[in-house]
Amino acid sequence: MTHPHSHPHPEQHLASSAMLQDIVIGLSDGLTVPFALAAGLSGAVDSSNLVITAGLAEIVAGSIAMGLGGYLAGRTEVDHYQAELAREYQEVREVPHVERAEVEDLLAEIGLSETTRKLAVAELTADPDQWVRFMMKYELGLEQPDPKQAPKSAATISLAYAAGGLIPLSAYFFTATPNQGLLWSAVITLVCLLVFGYLKSRLTGQPPLGGAFKMAGIGALAAAAAFWVAKLISA
Repeated sequence: MTHPHSHPHPEQHLASSAMLQDIVIGLSDGLTVPFALAAGLSGAVDSSNLVITAGLAEIVAGSIAMGLGGYLAGRTEVDHYQAELAREYQEVREVPHVERAEVEDLLAEIGLSETTRKLAVAELTADPDQWVRFMMKYELGLEQPDPKQAPKSAATISLAYAAGGLIPLSAYFFTATPNQGLLWSAVITLVCLLVFGYLKSRLTGQPPLGGAFKMAGIGALAAAAAFWVAKLISA
């Protein structure tokens, strides 16, 4: 039965925020890294099939690596929270007078009077679980992470990377030479980077036009560097 004063919305907002962050991470790398690879290969080989094969291999490897990175980051957050939780329970058991003093200090920082602080400390420390939750949140600044978030992050980042990577590679499926593919890939990718950078900046409260050009500039620089390095090596 749901308590009439329970508030499910913060959890929904947190989940949405985490998913949006994972999509941004996957898409931004997916758009830039395969684009730079394809551009570099275009300066070194004469076959679009080679660019496509190498690009697909990179997308598969990159999406797995990015997904694994997202999973490990999520698990690290959970493990860190559990370790700090165990430490707080130990301190509450072994040095309760020190922990009570810390609770009172935290309440003093937010401006509670001494009389109110004494009552609040007595009530907060009456229940060890409530006491530890208070210390985790207000002393350490830690929110309990969702243990299911790690596999969700892995899947979201991996799929976003693959989707982003197929965008610059798609031009090579419909062009005869790598140079033609690079031209159309650059146009398609830079437009996507502009749109993605604009939307990302709006969602995060940053100047949207600046974010759009920044994202496109990073992608263009990465592709140009890869192209000229491949040209120099092949020469």
